[in-house]
Amino acid sequence: MRPCGRCAREFAGKRLSELTVHHRDHNHDNNPQDGSNWELLCLYCHDNEHSRYTDQQYFADGSLSTPKTAKATHNPFAALAGLMKKDE
Repeated sequence: MRPCGRCAREFAGKRLSELTVHHRDHNHDNNPQDGSNWELLCLYCHDNEHSRYTDQQYFADGSLSTPKTAKATHNPFAALAGLMKKDE
């Protein structure tokens, strides 16, 4: 019997095919010999993990949870044109 790395449900026999290999860092080219970038996830947990990762990538720039920094409104050169006219 092998457990899912997330939900810990156990799979054996015919149901063993419901376990899939997941790359923890989402980089399918990162395949170390020791398997440190892999984990066995059931189909449901694997789909959930990838949808969470996709959502994170999609909302990274516009997330409501991301604090917004105030845009600068001060213009240090606003009066420069007026100062230059006085010197002429």
